Amino acid sequence: MIVVCAAVGERARILYAGPDLGELDAGEFEQLSQRHHAPGGPEQPIAATLLNTIGTGHPSPPGLLAHRGGQHWAPDPRVTAARRTGDGGLEITTSDPHCAVSIIHSIAIDPASGVASFALELVNDGGGILDLDWCSAVCLPLDERLTRVTSFSGRWAGEFQTEVHDLVRGSFGRENRAGRSSHDSYPGLYFGTPATAEAHGPAAAIHLAWNGNHRIRADQLADGSLSVQAGSLLLPGEIALAPGERFAAPTIHAVWSVAGYGAVTRSLHGFVRAHRAAADLPRPVHYNTWEAVYFDHSPEKLFALAERAAEVGAERFVLDDGWFGARRSDRAGLGDWFVAGEIYPDGLQPLADHVRSLGMEFGLWFEPEMVNPDSEICRSYPDWVLGVDGAEPIASRHQLPLDLTRAEVCNYLFERIDALVRELGIAYIKWDMNRDIQHPGGSGGRAVMHAQALAVRGLIARIKAAHPALVIESCASGGARADYSILENCDRVWTSDNNDARQRHAIMRGAAHFLPLEVLGNHVGPRRCHITGRRFDMAFRAGTAVFGHMGMELDLGAESEADREILKSAIALHKQHRGLIHAGDYHRLETPAHVAGIGVTARDLGTALFQIAILDQHPVTHPPRIRFTGLDPARLYRAECIWPKAQAREPNRIAGTALMEYGLQLPLTYPDTCLIYHLEAVT
Repeated sequence: MIVVCAAVGERARILYAGPDLGELDAGEFEQLSQRHHAPGGPEQPIAATLLNTIGTGHPSPPGLLAHRGGQHWAPDPRVTAARRTGDGGLEITTSDPHCAVSIIHSIAIDPASGVASFALELVNDGGGILDLDWCSAVCLPLDERLTRVTSFSGRWAGEFQTEVHDLVRGSFGRENRAGRSSHDSYPGLYFGTPATAEAHGPAAAIHLAWNGNHRIRADQLADGSLSVQAGSLLLPGEIALAPGERFAAPTIHAVWSVAGYGAVTRSLHGFVRAHRAAADLPRPVHYNTWEAVYFDHSPEKLFALAERAAEVGAERFVLDDGWFGARRSDRAGLGDWFVAGEIYPDGLQPLADHVRSLGMEFGLWFEPEMVNPDSEICRSYPDWVLGVDGAEPIASRHQLPLDLTRAEVCNYLFERIDALVRELGIAYIKWDMNRDIQHPGGSGGRAVMHAQALAVRGLIARIKAAHPALVIESCASGGARADYSILENCDRVWTSDNNDARQRHAIMRGAAHFLPLEVLGNHVGPRRCHITGRRFDMAFRAGTAVFGHMGMELDLGAESEADREILKSAIALHKQHRGLIHAGDYHRLETPAHVAGIGVTARDLGTALFQIAILDQHPVTHPPRIRFTGLDPARLYRAECIWPKAQAREPNRIAGTALMEYGLQLPLTYPDTCLIYHLEAVT
């Protein structure tokens, strides 16, 4: 529920944003929120506005910073028009004639999920250049009780780690300068009270739908009020609007609940499901070649891998890095998107046809935004690379970023990808981005990171428009580009390069705060994890990957026949239940620290699937009881452990309220055991 005051001639204000409060009009809200003169302060209270601009005198950090050569830096925009939009939203236009700016605010609430979206467009109404330093789509007021904030940090191979902080008087902020949504500063926050939990208490979340540099901050003022803002982190001089030119701020999505963090998550999942690029259901089980062959390509081995992948149940075969140009290692060839003739003398068509003959789709890896300096394309067009005059280029993984703000660069990339998709019948693209961008300078010397982020999405959208059935995965050395804006044209996120089954539980749990399971790639890796060096049996690796968009990334020829049979059983189990996994309501279980527990329930609460992973030794004599959630307390359920098969027998009929309030005793197992429980309501 959002209550806005937008009288013509006045400053636009959000009087309330939060859970539904019933039938209250703006006048009644004014009565409930009257503020009085504060001793030592302004004689008239200064109300917060949509942007808390400097000209209003509000003490909050402003949501808009703009100027004209150091002048006209304190706008005070007033409402000139307000109208309802066709989708049930609200559009408010404000203007400041002195600073010669107009601002168009759009506010909408998704009826299915309850997620609110705030968009902004800034127009330069003046005759000269308007320099923009900062612009948030809104300064969103929050319930002042929501002083506990959860942010999402991490690193390569350790993404989506949660960090919980208590807000204090002042500012809490996260900034990202990676040129993508980043490994270490995901553009989203959760808010709650010290008493809020998964299933009860006030909660809220915001997400900035932006795939480039960003800033997100929460501010608590001296009067106890709390607000949050987020936007593109602009580099010096990056946005200079010519007369009549417009700037669209990245959209902010927000959602509230009185039923805890879990309800917020389920609302966000509903929003993504309603607005993602394509349904692509049921989502095919993947086989990806990367950890099986790396750069050691040979058609014979790949043909054999495809056959083994099909035998265990794969439905999509993705050929990863190493198929093109001089790409025999990560030091050369990147950007030369032509099939390597010395490796594939007959091209990739025989492999693609073989894959399809086995009943699988054929997919291909690209990293379009990067080049190796040792590549034909970079030698031919060295000016296509982003850089800063006077600064030494920073190589990362022996590659440099291309300037996608140049039309000729995007045209080259589109032509090559389009041709290969058509020639090979490619059904799936793994779109990778394996480095941060430290020096995003364009051909004119100005910073172009904001424009680069838009150009990436524009190129993906162009390819998607040419091939509507094509499925595209957003991979950025793992989960470093996983925001809602990239999902407008991408269908899947590669959650992490880390296939360590133990660490994967925390990574998936963190990512699922914002992204539903069917979007999150989750793969079975080799017995010895290539990143952590830890070894896990197949039952643990495969059981872990069942929850998500399941896939494999291992040399199937190196696995024993017995392990391949276990893997085949896990894939069959995933296929049996993926309709529920990929469309059900997601729940995080509150468990001891050494146990990870999540589940999905059907909308009618008739069936549920829960994954319980024991990650370490139990600190006490007996294993804990697991209290399920999301069930119908009035119904009886048959609870069965369906993975691994040989587990202790559970009672056949248990009341939903008993499963949730008393819980089910776990069997005694070794650490690194993944249990999957199936619950079905019985009459």
